[in-house]
Amino acid sequence: MLRLTGAQVEDGRVVDVEVDEVAGLITSVAPSRGHDHAAPTEPAEPTAGAPPDVTLDLGGYLLLPAPAEPHAHLDKALLAERILNPAGDLLGAISAMEANRHTLTVDDIAERAERAARLLVRSGVTAIRSHADITLVHGLRSVEGLARARECLRDIVDLQIVALVSWPITGPEGAELRDLLRAALEIGADVVGGCPHLEGDPSEANATLLGIADDHDRLVDLHTDETLDPTVLGLRDLAARVAKDRAPGTVTASHCVSLGMQPPEVQEAVADEVAAAGVSVVTLPQTNLYLMGRDRPVATPRGLTALRPLLDAGVNVAAGADNLQDPFNLVGRADPLETAALLVMAGHVAPEEAYTAVSRASRAALGLPATGVVPGAPAELLAVRATSLREAIAAASHDRVVVHRGRVVSRTRVVQEA
Repeated sequence: MLRLTGAQVEDGRVVDVEVDEVAGLITSVAPSRGHDHAAPTEPAEPTAGAPPDVTLDLGGYLLLPAPAEPHAHLDKALLAERILNPAGDLLGAISAMEANRHTLTVDDIAERAERAARLLVRSGVTAIRSHADITLVHGLRSVEGLARARECLRDIVDLQIVALVSWPITGPEGAELRDLLRAALEIGADVVGGCPHLEGDPSEANATLLGIADDHDRLVDLHTDETLDPTVLGLRDLAARVAKDRAPGTVTASHCVSLGMQPPEVQEAVADEVAAAGVSVVTLPQTNLYLMGRDRPVATPRGLTALRPLLDAGVNVAAGADNLQDPFNLVGRADPLETAALLVMAGHVAPEEAYTAVSRASRAALGLPATGVVPGAPAELLAVRATSLREAIAAASHDRVVVHRGRVVSRTRVVQEA
């Protein structure tokens, strides 16, 4: 049994939480009986076959449903010193990666992916969806590397692998890439991915990728409309196809930048269509703020999707960090609280909405069970030193305790001497 005592939850109550470590579930949430801010107790002698009882005093901490990272690129993470992008934009980053594919081995990918994932876990993330590049030159190395990292990480985080196939995926010229995508699904990729907006016919690309996913009974997560060009709006076609042929909650559209460039009436109409189809939208403020609008020095667009219309329509809007210190984004701390802060600052959403985007909504986009600090919920928890959710996002204290499947998988303490 894991006991978390004296923790404050989002509504201000101070509670004691009991967790069944074997089942990985919260069994009890009750008003706190008081605590003395002592150090964690020594484990009691366990009964046969059961883990030892552990009590953590979380006085001064805010206890939250754990974040999830809905859109990472662990195969490219931590390459900023090795692969340069002088242009600083999306096409520059793509070109830089293509010129250096030959330097990326399976061992290298696996090592960097595991290192980046551990940074995410330390920040509170207990589930990650990472895209893995598939190109004719690169082959399946990224999928193989992430599969290897997933095995090493299996006790501390759930890792989904998206087979992010290059283009073109349609027509006779796309046959080899379609075969590679199917091969990726056979060797360990969980989700079908692609970039329809970079194809000659985005609608045909949507149909092709959805069809392959149906053939293999897989979820779908597509890079959608990652452009400031308002004439590109593949999200609308994707929503229509999903509404016709797919179950709600099985398709995610990531980025959706061009929706933010539409007039309000178009944003609202598309948001209603996306909500009706049950398509999740993942916004990625960190990388899109870095990449987008470099050719527009006056009134530079922020590169975010239409957050308020989507939220008001009831769309499941998740948020992720996207790239981590690579040619697509030179910075980033692998911290969902950084993503949430950017949503507040650049997206003008409330702190509560921002944290929902990086936690509950992200888990929903990944098809994972809902979490909460309530009995019966999966024990996926983050305790961070703070007195309110707003403060947790603003200060992003490194004092954190991370619980995954009912077990403490990371604990960071900060010592201040001055």
